[in-house]
Amino acid sequence: MKIRFLFDIKSILLKWGIEEAYANSINIIFGVILILLLVYLSDVITRRIIVAVIGRIIKKTSASWDDIFYEKRVFERLSHLAPALILHYSIGYVLGDFVRLTNILQGAITICMIIISLLVVNSFILALGEIYTTLPVAKNRSIKGYIQVVQIIIYCIAIILTLSVLLGKSPTVLLTGIGALAAVLILVFKDTILGFVASIQLSANKMVQIGDWISMPKHNADGTVTEITLNTVKVQNWDKTISTIPTYSLVSDSFGNWRGMEESGGRRIKRHINIDMRSVKFCTPEMLERFKKIIYLKDYIEQKEKDIEKYNKKNNIPDEIVVNGRRMTNIGTFRKYLESYLRNHPMIHNEMTFLVRHLQPTEKGIPIEIYVFSKDQRWAYYESIQADIFDHILAVIPEFDLKVFQNPTGDDFKSLIN
Repeated sequence: MKIRFLFDIKSILLKWGIEEAYANSINIIFGVILILLLVYLSDVITRRIIVAVIGRIIKKTSASWDDIFYEKRVFERLSHLAPALILHYSIGYVLGDFVRLTNILQGAITICMIIISLLVVNSFILALGEIYTTLPVAKNRSIKGYIQVVQIIIYCIAIILTLSVLLGKSPTVLLTGIGALAAVLILVFKDTILGFVASIQLSANKMVQIGDWISMPKHNADGTVTEITLNTVKVQNWDKTISTIPTYSLVSDSFGNWRGMEESGGRRIKRHINIDMRSVKFCTPEMLERFKKIIYLKDYIEQKEKDIEKYNKKNNIPDEIVVNGRRMTNIGTFRKYLESYLRNHPMIHNEMTFLVRHLQPTEKGIPIEIYVFSKDQRWAYYESIQADIFDHILAVIPEFDLKVFQNPTGDDFKSLIN
């Protein structure tokens, strides 16, 4: 048996009087050990030395694009090709007489190199995409969809090459066969293909994750995502029922994801109360004296009186007729009270959107809307905070000589008749 290798120690062993069979075995073992040593050294040189040096050089440069390539591990994954190439081309010299074993090992190594190449190209594409996001044009034009298409093509090429190695067939033969079956596969696996593409988009765009609260009225879904599979997404609704949504529906149809609210640290309170417009009026001195006793209004009224008095004197506006000049109204004072009350509420987020505003008056009165965010996002606690606030508002409205608009009831008509 003849072993073709760089260091053929078989002849030396034969001179020492060792039998040929043992000499061949020792020669093979020596060759394998030498190959593993070369693989280890190549890994040390490429990954631990060359890549480390590249990393140090990149850190010293002022450009940011090279940092992105390094963070995406392009160089690190590329370094794994060196040991694989050495193993692939050297194993034939050691196991040249074991043809079948050599072919199996070289096939396995080839598949490993295909996977490594796939990871390198994928990291390279992701790095290019992240570099693109740093450009001003990325604010208006996104290339994420194009990157996903390229990734799918790369994965398909890697799968075809892997199958060609496993089956021992040319990739062109496999492509011809796949092309003939494409129409049948599309019909049979329509939902699976749609779900596969949708799952890639959902994952890449981070549209839905397990634990997200989503609402999709079309599928009667309003709750927490518990499972995401290729074909379906399971949602546990708040009434503990389970809604199953086709994965591709989350891409083709619209749905609401409340993750942004949960991550923001607040939950929106958006409600209004209709005030009877007939109860709106200018504040009298007696009303202002009464309002000054309210802690949240004292400073505001005193400052407002000074501003109004100064303005009216400057413009020589008499006090006899209230429509002349500037005057405070009970509804304006009430709105300021609500602002101060909510600002001092321990469960209202003051660093998020904060509005107390008038909406368009209607036949049901003038709406005063509360648009704020609570600090507690948990449903039960959020509803309790909201209820406490509006309990207080409804109770305090009469103190400002205002009335809540309410359609007449049966008791109203009965009292009118009597």
